[in-house]
Amino acid sequence: MNPPENLKIKQRNLEAILHPLGRVLVAFSGGVDSSFLLASCVEILGSENVLAVVGDSPTLARKELSAGKAFAASLGVSLLVLKTGELEDPLFIKNPVDRCYYCKRDLFSRLRAIAEERHIRSVLDGTNLDDTAAHRPGRRAAREHGILSPLAEAGLTKQDVRELSREMGLATWNKPAMACLASRFPHGDPITVEGLGRIERAEAVLKEMGFRNVRVRDHSGLARIEVDRDDMPKLLSTSVSSVLLDLGFRYVTVDLEGFRSGSLSPNGESTGEGTAGGRP
Repeated sequence: MNPPENLKIKQRNLEAILHPLGRVLVAFSGGVDSSFLLASCVEILGSENVLAVVGDSPTLARKELSAGKAFAASLGVSLLVLKTGELEDPLFIKNPVDRCYYCKRDLFSRLRAIAEERHIRSVLDGTNLDDTAAHRPGRRAAREHGILSPLAEAGLTKQDVRELSREMGLATWNKPAMACLASRFPHGDPITVEGLGRIERAEAVLKEMGFRNVRVRDHSGLARIEVDRDDMPKLLSTSVSSVLLDLGFRYVTVDLEGFRSGSLSPNGESTGEGTAGGRP
């Protein structure tokens, strides 16, 4: 099935934006948007003119990193794994409302340096049109470092990206949204390597149990689990509470509003919870 005409127009817009760039560096996370952008760059510019760079730190789950490596390899594109330094920045660790700015400032400055070393003028990220209307402090860092966002410029929304990814046969087309692990902590609670690891292990347990959309929010030792509402009966029938307690959480709760990407953001935080277990 071919995409509708309005989507074809956006696709042509994207091609018109990418084609003149020649050689590009793509800030790659392995998510739906950056995967589609990377595949589009390879298709339009050729793999020899595309360098993918993934920022590696404890804020990125190991399975996500492995999946990203495999995806880049499937496209035949060069992938550079870059160790980032946001956890060395006290301003990031303090976890203010604009935490993402400090993370992206570190990442984009490093990407710019790599691009200059390799004589690549254009550094691209996977921001889509929907992102431009959301609370995204990282966009300020993108502007400061001259990062281009071709998907947003072409008018492509998240749903557009998923639809075109499906048309291209990309396995990522229906991949669940995956924000960095630092987003699991309420603003003002410090980010620690230990806390990030605990969140990663907790979410991995839930995914292994078969839950597709999962967030485990860490409220100073209280785990607030978000899954799709339809999955709540299944969740409450599992032993997940004792597993998370063994990981070091003091209490385990279930958010009765269900899974919501960005529920800790300033314009989307929720407080609905139901107790599933606890340990003093």
